[in-house]
Amino acid sequence: MNKKRFREKTLPATIMVGPVTLWLILLVAVPLIYILVMSFCSIDQYYNVTFQFTFDNYKHLADSSYIKIYVQSLVIALLTTVICIVLAYPFTYVIARTKSRSKNLLYMLVIIPFWTNSLIRIYGWKTFLGSSGWLNTVLMKLHLISEPLNLLYNQGTTVFGMVYCLFPFMVLPLYTAIGKLDHTLLEASSDLGAKGWRTFFEVILPLTASGIFSGCIMVFIPCLGYFFVSNILGGGNADVIGNLIERQFKSGNNWPLGAALSIILIVVTLILVKLYQKTGGDMDSLGV
Repeated sequence: MNKKRFREKTLPATIMVGPVTLWLILLVAVPLIYILVMSFCSIDQYYNVTFQFTFDNYKHLADSSYIKIYVQSLVIALLTTVICIVLAYPFTYVIARTKSRSKNLLYMLVIIPFWTNSLIRIYGWKTFLGSSGWLNTVLMKLHLISEPLNLLYNQGTTVFGMVYCLFPFMVLPLYTAIGKLDHTLLEASSDLGAKGWRTFFEVILPLTASGIFSGCIMVFIPCLGYFFVSNILGGGNADVIGNLIERQFKSGNNWPLGAALSIILIVVTLILVKLYQKTGGDMDSLGV
C-alpha cells in the first residue's frame, strides 16, 4: 500500500518539485550562505580572503563615511518612491479604470521598457542630458540658453534616473490593486453625498493601500542597490549602498566587507517584506 501511494502521489510530486528545489538550492540558497559566511571572514595583507572568523566587517559599517552614504541612499530612495507614487497613481488609475481600446496600449507602454536593458537606457539619458547632448543643443539653437546646462553628475539627475528605471515597478502592483476596485462602492459613496476627493481618500485610497505599499517596496529596495544609475548619471556625487558594495568587490578588493554590506541590505529587504505581510499585503504581488 505504501509503495502504491509512493508511486501515485509522492513520486510525481518529487519529479515536479525536485528540479525547482534543486535549482533554488544551487542558485539561491548556496550563494546566500556563501555571502553570509564571507561576511565574517578576514583579508590578509595581500587582500586575499582568509576564513578567520571576525565581527570587524560589521563594525566597519558604523564608520562615519559610510553613515553619510546610508543617509544619502535613504534620501534618494525616499524621493524616488514619493515621485513614483505621485506620477504612477493617476496614470495607473486611468489605465485600470478605462474601458476603451487604448487600455492595452497604455499598459504596453509600461511594459516596453523591460524589453531593453536598463544600463543601455541610462547611457541614452546620459547622452541626451550631456553638455553636448541633444537637449542642450536644441536649447542653444533656440537661444534659450547661452551655454550648456550642467544637468549631469548630481543628486537630482540620479533621482531622475531611478524614477525612470523603477516607475514600472510602481505601476504594476497599483494596476492590480486598482483593477480589483468594486465599482459599486464608488457609486455608493457618490450616492451618499461624498465628493470626488472624499471618495478618493476614504474609499479608493484605503482599498488600494496594499498596491501602494507593494509598489513602495519594489521601488525603495532596488533604489538602494542601483549603483549603475548613480555611477552613470551621478558621477559618484550621489552614491547609494550599492556603490559601496560594488567598490568593495572591485577597486577596494575587500570581499568580506562587501559581503557584510550585502547581508545588511538583505536584512532590510526581509524586514520591509515582513512589514508588508503583517499589514495583510498579498505576497504574490511582490513576486514572493
